[in-house]
Amino acid sequence: MLAIIKQFFAKSHGTTVSDSRFLALNHWLSNTFGEPLSPVLISGDASFRRYFRAVHQGRAMVIMDTPVALIPTEPFVAVRNAYAASGLPVPGIIAKDDEQGFMALEDFGDVQLLSLLNSQSVRHWYPRALALLPGIAAVTQTVLGPLPDYDDAFVRRELGIFTEWLLGTHLKLELTSDEEAIIADAFDMLTQNALEQPKVGMHRDFHSRNLMVVDGELKLLDFQDAVLGPVTYDAVSLLRDCYIRWSEDLVDDMLVEFFVLAHEHALVPPHTDMVQFRRWFELMGLQRHIKAAGIFARLNHRDGKAGYLKDIPLTMHYIRDVAVRYKELGDFAQFIMRRVMPALEAGA
Repeated sequence: MLAIIKQFFAKSHGTTVSDSRFLALNHWLSNTFGEPLSPVLISGDASFRRYFRAVHQGRAMVIMDTPVALIPTEPFVAVRNAYAASGLPVPGIIAKDDEQGFMALEDFGDVQLLSLLNSQSVRHWYPRALALLPGIAAVTQTVLGPLPDYDDAFVRRELGIFTEWLLGTHLKLELTSDEEAIIADAFDMLTQNALEQPKVGMHRDFHSRNLMVVDGELKLLDFQDAVLGPVTYDAVSLLRDCYIRWSEDLVDDMLVEFFVLAHEHALVPPHTDMVQFRRWFELMGLQRHIKAAGIFARLNHRDGKAGYLKDIPLTMHYIRDVAVRYKELGDFAQFIMRRVMPALEAGA
C-alpha cells in the first residue's frame, strides 16, 4: 500500500498535461457532458483526493478525482445519499464514474466558515453548526450497511499515529520504557473515555474548513469517513478546532448549548449530567488532537504536504492544556511539556 501511495504522489498529485489521471478526467468530462471542459485545480485535501472546478452551460461544478486503489467512491456516495435523505445539506451528485473515481458535484463555492469567524460572528455561526449534529447523529447506516464502528482497535489505531509519525518520524524521539508506559496509560484512559460514551452517527471531520457558507446557510463537506462513535466527537471537532482557538468561556457556552441539544434529541441517557458530559468532551478532544498532531506530521513526511506542519503547535497546546487538568494524566502532561514541545520548538 505504501508503494501505491508514493507512486500516486509522485505521478499525479499535481496537474500537468502528462498527468495520466488528469488526461483521463478530461476524457471522462468530455464524454459525460458532450463537450470539452476546462477543469481548474482548486484544492487537494488531507487525503488523496483532488478537486477541480469546471463550468458546463454556465453551471459551475466541483469535480472530485479519487484514486480508487486508495479510496473507493462508494462510501462517499452512500453517506451523501443517507445524509441527503435525512435533510442534511450535502452537495448533489451530477455525474459519477465509480470505476475511475471521478465525480461531478454541486458547487458550494469557496467560502469556508473559517473565513467568516471572529469573536463576534462565532456566536452566530456555531449554534447553527451545532444544530446540524442531531441530524448527523441520527444517520447510523447507509445502503452499504451500518456505519463502521469506532471501536477499541479504531481508537488505538488513531492514537498510534501520534507515536509513529510525530514522536518517531518527525521528532525522532527515543522513548524510555517509562515514557512508553506513560503514553500507554494515557491512551488506555482516552480509549476508555471514547468507548463509554453513547454512540451516534459521527461525521468525524466536523470543523470550520468543512462547513461551507452558501447564501447564509451552512453546507456539509468531507463526510465520507462517517462512523458510529462517541456523542461528543463532532462537537469537540468544531469547538476545539485544530485551525482556530476560542476562549474557554465561549467553548463552555457552546458546550452547554450542545448538552441541551443532546438531551432534547435523546443522544445521551436522561441521567447524564454536565460534569460527565464535559469530561467526555474534554478527553475526546484530547484524543482527537493527539491523532491530529500525528496526522499533520504524516501528511508532511509521507505525503509531501508540508503546509500542515504549521497546525501542529495549536494541537500541542490543546493537548497540554487539557492533560494538566486531569490528575490521571499528570505524567503524560509532563512528558508533553518536557520532551515533546521543546523538541518541536527546536525543530522549528
